[in-house]
Amino acid sequence: MSSRVFQSIVIQMKEASGRAVGVIDSAGLIVASSELSLVGSTLGASPLIEDAGGRTVRSFGYTFRALGGQQHFDYAVFVNGEDDFAQTVCLMADIALTEAKAYYEEKHDNAAFVKSIISNNILPGDLYVRAKGLHLATDVTRAVFLVRQTQNPDVTAIESLQNLFPDRQKDFVISVSETDIVVIKEVPLGTDGKELYKLAASIEQKLTDETDVRTVIGIGTPAKHLRELADRYKEAQVAIDVGKVFDTDKTIINYENLGIGRLIYQLPTTLCEMFLAEVFKKNPIDSLDEETLYTIKKFFENNLNVSETSRKLFVHRNTLVYRLEKIKKLTGLDLREFDHAIVFKVALMVKKYLSSQENAG
Repeated sequence: MSSRVFQSIVIQMKEASGRAVGVIDSAGLIVASSELSLVGSTLGASPLIEDAGGRTVRSFGYTFRALGGQQHFDYAVFVNGEDDFAQTVCLMADIALTEAKAYYEEKHDNAAFVKSIISNNILPGDLYVRAKGLHLATDVTRAVFLVRQTQNPDVTAIESLQNLFPDRQKDFVISVSETDIVVIKEVPLGTDGKELYKLAASIEQKLTDETDVRTVIGIGTPAKHLRELADRYKEAQVAIDVGKVFDTDKTIINYENLGIGRLIYQLPTTLCEMFLAEVFKKNPIDSLDEETLYTIKKFFENNLNVSETSRKLFVHRNTLVYRLEKIKKLTGLDLREFDHAIVFKVALMVKKYLSSQENAG
């Protein structure tokens, strides 16, 4: 952020109000002031501003307020005096400086520009012009990771990831919500899923080591151009959403590995309900008890191998055959036949998807 932008505004605020106005950073360093001699000195007000939770605070003969009313601030405005007029000037300066900061970042900050791309807040024609002005390469390969904090969200998580990816010209760590952080990293052309998984694992490990945060990470397919970033970000979102339904044990999910779950997730619920009704004409899938469903799960896990499944279940082979016959009688599907097994597997996934939709509703 350029202090020259702040400097111009604080001088105008001084001329309009007659009060000295300035800006400090999060460390208390004065980065702009209508009293030029103060620039470069410090005010020990940062802890007070943090504790104020975005409200104005009066101390040291000044009135302070974090820009934008943020609790964890990058910059704060200060005005000479602790009276009501100082507070009014402080609030007005906050509005002016916050707007200037947002405008500057939009025009000159690469991370803000990339955030506007993934948020679909920039026209395609403007993308090329802005990228050129920021000297940002448009046609390099970039990986997109969505890091969602599922337990103990921590505001310091973004700082940890910024330290992990310190090259601010090529890699971007962007906060998009209280729980979601997007990491966009430049990678070599041809980077495969294994390499992307390793990068995601390093992100997960970094947060585990430095915070109490627990995460799930969605990976989009690599973007080969800046204009693809929004779509790749959506893929990472879909990866998390689909993984939440079908791969609940996984904390890292690659969009490219979602398989049939991705297709099911995109189907209308009415179509899914029709499919289940057609498949289970004899009895609904809910008629199968937990033991039967567990048997089916193990049978699929062991590639429809009766002997191997019976060994894993610690039951006699004939017992398993009896159970499979029972399933056939109830559903009309013989899981020992590949085509029937595929239909049943898909049906189970559809049922799981419908249940997740009901719970979400």
